[in-house]
Amino acid sequence: METALPSPRILLGPGPSSVNPRVLEALGRNPIGYLDPELFTLLDDLRADLRTLFGTANDFTIPLTGTGMAGMECCLVNLIEPGDNVVVGINGFFGMRMAEISRRLGANVTEVNAEWGQIIEPGQFYDAVKALPSVKLVGTVHAETSTGVRQPLEPIAEIAHDRSALFLVDAVTSLGGIPVNIDECDVDVCYSGTQKCVGAPPGLAPITVSEAAYQVAQSRKSPVPNWYYDWKLLRNYYDAPHTYHHTVPVNLLFALREALAEILEEGLEARYRRHRDVSHQLMTGLTELGIKPFANAEYRLPTLNSVYVPSNVEDEVAVRKRLLYEFGLEIGGGLGDLKGKVWRIGTMGASATRRNVALLLVALKHILA
Repeated sequence: METALPSPRILLGPGPSSVNPRVLEALGRNPIGYLDPELFTLLDDLRADLRTLFGTANDFTIPLTGTGMAGMECCLVNLIEPGDNVVVGINGFFGMRMAEISRRLGANVTEVNAEWGQIIEPGQFYDAVKALPSVKLVGTVHAETSTGVRQPLEPIAEIAHDRSALFLVDAVTSLGGIPVNIDECDVDVCYSGTQKCVGAPPGLAPITVSEAAYQVAQSRKSPVPNWYYDWKLLRNYYDAPHTYHHTVPVNLLFALREALAEILEEGLEARYRRHRDVSHQLMTGLTELGIKPFANAEYRLPTLNSVYVPSNVEDEVAVRKRLLYEFGLEIGGGLGDLKGKVWRIGTMGASATRRNVALLLVALKHILA
């Protein structure tokens, strides 16, 4: 096996995804200051484009500094106070993280569990919220990166709002690859990341917050325990008069502008169709190689394809290493209970091309032979 890794790599793992040249070129611009008038024009444009992508009219929609996990923590830390009842859907690794952060914030967490690879049935959420005297927040993962499962949102939103609870959604692996439709699905708070289907480098976490959720955060009995992620302080920076808060990563914002321009030029429906078509090509080719899908077809993501490691593969890590070292192709292994059992293959953003899938299928066929 070669010791030098091929460059550039073709990123077909769970993230980050590849980035197109025009987006990379934007990273090379000379930076500008965090209070520069041009920056605030840029931020206004980004926020408008993110609203289009999220499918929302929420005014407080921003490209938060930090990765997708920063988005998760930011949203939870503003809404949760010690003693709050929080219901979290868990059918994979990132639902577990949502529950863990909520506990660290002092919430009484009720877990709604489903087998990894399955959706969480709405009735499970109904039973969970019905058993509690009050509920502050219901949270779930739209696109579970650890399993490749798409969770339907509308029934959970209705259940949460019937109990006057806020509905929070993790869209890290869905935004830009499949419809999220925040307003149509009646989602109160949502966060994502730029490094997957959006097609930008890691380091920004788009979030969108309804006015109702924002007001809940402003009505807290105690201050937000994390100063850096306090929505009020962030809003005072992103909105006029732009009170200094932190030094935003302006070059990442330049790159995000180009990535969002690419999305809007392609068109949302065409982009979603491309992700579906490329995923279908991948799954068809893998089936021909005897590799079976992990997630149920009805709720299978076109952005993150989870498949069983073939039974005749004794060392799945060695296969992934050969893909990387010999062909420059990255795919991901399983997390948690699925470690060593599944491969996670991302078809997201700029990585979601027929060429990339064809190269991966040829390489896998060669290695497995």
